[in-house]
Amino acid sequence: MFNVTTKSMQWGEETLTLETGKVARQADGSVIATLGETSVMANVTFAKEPKPGQDFFPLTVHYQEKYYAAGKVPGGFFKREARPTEKETLTARLIDRPIRPLFVEGFKNEVLVMCTVLSHDLVNDPDVVAMIAASAALTISGAPFMGPIAGCRVGFVNGDYVLNPSVDDMQNLRTNPEQRLDLVVAGTKDAVMMVESEAYELTEAEMLGAVVFAHQQIQPVIDLIIDLAETAAKEPFDFQPADYSDIYAAVKAAGEEKIRAAYAITDKQARTTAVAEAKAAIKATLTEEQLADANLGTALKKLEASVLRGDVVKTGKRIDGRDTTTVRPIVCETGLLPRTHGSALFTRGETQGLVVTTLGTGDDEQFIDALHGNFKSNFMLHYNFPPYSVGEVGRVAGPGRREIGHGKLAWRALQAVLPASTDFPYTIRIVSEITESNGSSSMASVCGGSLSMMDAGVPLKAPVAGVAMGLILEDDGSYAILTDILGDEDHLGDMDFKVAGTENGITSLQMDIKVAGITPEIMEKALAQAKDGRIHILGEMNKALSGAADFSIHAPRIETMQIPTDKIREVIGSGGKVIREIVEVSGAKVDINDDGIIKIASPNGDSIKKAYDMIWSIVAEPEEGKIYKGTVVKLVDFGAFVNFFGKRDGLVHVSQIENRRLNHPSDVLKEGQEVWVKLLGFDDRGKVRLAMKSINQQTGEEMTKEEAEAASE
Repeated sequence: MFNVTTKSMQWGEETLTLETGKVARQADGSVIATLGETSVMANVTFAKEPKPGQDFFPLTVHYQEKYYAAGKVPGGFFKREARPTEKETLTARLIDRPIRPLFVEGFKNEVLVMCTVLSHDLVNDPDVVAMIAASAALTISGAPFMGPIAGCRVGFVNGDYVLNPSVDDMQNLRTNPEQRLDLVVAGTKDAVMMVESEAYELTEAEMLGAVVFAHQQIQPVIDLIIDLAETAAKEPFDFQPADYSDIYAAVKAAGEEKIRAAYAITDKQARTTAVAEAKAAIKATLTEEQLADANLGTALKKLEASVLRGDVVKTGKRIDGRDTTTVRPIVCETGLLPRTHGSALFTRGETQGLVVTTLGTGDDEQFIDALHGNFKSNFMLHYNFPPYSVGEVGRVAGPGRREIGHGKLAWRALQAVLPASTDFPYTIRIVSEITESNGSSSMASVCGGSLSMMDAGVPLKAPVAGVAMGLILEDDGSYAILTDILGDEDHLGDMDFKVAGTENGITSLQMDIKVAGITPEIMEKALAQAKDGRIHILGEMNKALSGAADFSIHAPRIETMQIPTDKIREVIGSGGKVIREIVEVSGAKVDINDDGIIKIASPNGDSIKKAYDMIWSIVAEPEEGKIYKGTVVKLVDFGAFVNFFGKRDGLVHVSQIENRRLNHPSDVLKEGQEVWVKLLGFDDRGKVRLAMKSINQQTGEEMTKEEAEAASE
């Protein structure tokens, strides 16, 4: 009934297995990839005809994590997987980016790739396994896919690169000083196609070495996919790329000079209008048959690309008049908004981000219900890209894949410089509102996020800046690397290469390559050129903040204290009674974790002190020999009970009240009277023994024997 093909290999410390022929046999390609005990099923289907008049490639990639894969029931009311999580969205993008450029040029049939996590061993991250499964499914599907690709994750520990570090290693990246890198690389046999990373100030050489190491490690996986395809692949789909040389020749003859003149305009809006007018003028010269040609849009785009790309490589001059290494003019401002905790406006050319930082307490941490376990995050970065930022009219909805991806890229760039939560016990939320866009708004979010956090008084280890690099690679091998690319240069170029970091090193690297042939030498030069741009931007940012910013008066103050874990129960009390009383009396928020770390938060310093003192009175232990101020709570024949330390009482024996014989403690004391007492120690039963007679009841200081006798006389 089944025609199963299975291929396996040892990959690092785990066994990688690819299987096809048993499940989802009606899909064009279906592969289950297993690494360790993490299994992902990838199913590929593609339309056999393009939709009439379609002038783009409709590829859709879905990645789904099923909670049953880890033996979990989904959280929430409905107990069912619903909208994609951030991890699912980011992984779908991670798979989409390296496979999209590898479909044959001109293929416009709809393609659907669905990756489903079936089993998760909580050790091997399913995102890389899903990428391998998707590549294998595409390779055997018969679709015109010029792969296969493979991907892997790389860590960096004590100067050594680590293949596919565990989920726990990557989850604890911020708290593990030895682990400095989380890098995912995808590529073909000959070239790297995609890089995504977060790092802890790695040098350019270390980062390049990680990319090269990853490309070496994926080679046997590519061989395994080819081995599977040799046995199980379907017949190649009969696709013949359309010949659009005639329509391209007509378009070029009619409008090359018009397009060239339009791209000579440096202002984006004016240039966009001129390009649209040039295209309209070209179409006005074409016949009805030519206007109906499905490849007209492709021909127009090719004409734009040839004009833009050729001039840059030949002359080194770009469409806005810059050379290849110059960063656009930068203006940085901080403290724009009066009631926010921190704000910054970062403007670079025609790209602008209004970035706002909000500081919260432990109650504001984000609870994440992930496949590998539940955890909290105290750092969030949300990116918004409204239509007006590019002068367009559009429907405004929730964040899409682009917004989530750009926000995560900026998050990765900034998280490496955050202070430890023990030093700065705040939840940090950054919101980047992109108000103008013409190239690399994600890097503007990095720069603006760094500035707004410093404006809020967050003690960053170092400021972070980001820059977007581009590449134009011609067929003859000539190329130009572009610093701080424009939107058109990104759209019509061969590489989008975003680098963020401090003066000391890289904190995030993202690279998408649209063509093969990007050599390590080109990447090395691009990294070096990006460093120059990053250092320049950091210099401009430093002008906006001459010194440490004052902590916002509107932000909550948080003080931390550490108590013994065996005292946690006493602070919380039965049913939370004690901690509720502390909150009600002090007016401060109190958060306590299992390690005995307590965070006390309030805009009012007196409230924090009151809560601190109340907690301290519960957990602290009185010290023998120290003097305390107390209150007489009960008088008995043999002495007085004094409340002297929080809720702790002790006995002052009648012989320890004064240096003379008393008939009854009531001779000199009354209930409610404040007295100074010295802790003598504890008896065999743990009862507290106190003394008054050696203490000056006016000053609270201990008296000499002579002073005590004189006082009693």
